[in-house]
Amino acid sequence: MQAREFIGSAQVPGGEELTLYRRGGDFMIVLDRNELMSSRMSGSEEALANLSCERLRGRARPHLLIGGYGMGFTLRAALAALDGTATVTVAELVPEIIQWARGPMAELAAGCLDDPRVRLVQADVADVIGAARGLYDAILLDVDNGPDGLVRQANDRLYSAQGIAAAIAALRPGGILAIWSAAPDASFARRLSRAGLAVEEIAVRARSNGKGPRHVIWFAAKRASR
Repeated sequence: MQAREFIGSAQVPGGEELTLYRRGGDFMIVLDRNELMSSRMSGSEEALANLSCERLRGRARPHLLIGGYGMGFTLRAALAALDGTATVTVAELVPEIIQWARGPMAELAAGCLDDPRVRLVQADVADVIGAARGLYDAILLDVDNGPDGLVRQANDRLYSAQGIAAAIAALRPGGILAIWSAAPDASFARRLSRAGLAVEEIAVRARSNGKGPRHVIWFAAKRASR
């Protein structure tokens, strides 16, 4: 097997160190011994965007918030599914993630960060959500490993009752909070329901060919009357 080539590392603010490796044409971002992201496994991140956009069909000039960028699978799928009137704000906390997207992984990024519909913000997505009121049609979160985080303890606030309430306030009526997770989490699903959201839990495969581990996406809709 071809050896992994070290490309670079990044310190997550308030968290752990991430390392970027390449093996042939594949990239992987690793935390300690955990492979957080891989260019071989894009299916569930693409599903996060595609299934969210399906639920927004018919909305005029939709505005989506994606946190964070990762390897850009969710962003590229969203841009492919949305028309020219859409706006997609991407919040990414780790500057090296964007540097890697524009540098060694530029071919994988395929220019998505330069799409005129994209607004890139270097910030904690929790702060971006907290500063918004009725701004977004959908908030797509692929942060850490899901509610059971690995990378950064501060990410837990996104999945707390207070974090869910902040997301509800940032959504427009009928808006969608879509959350990716590496595994099911029954207590988190109940937390979404207790917040008054209409919740769907969907299992998706990690690979775009329908194979690989099962991941989970929750779609939690803000009721139009709220």
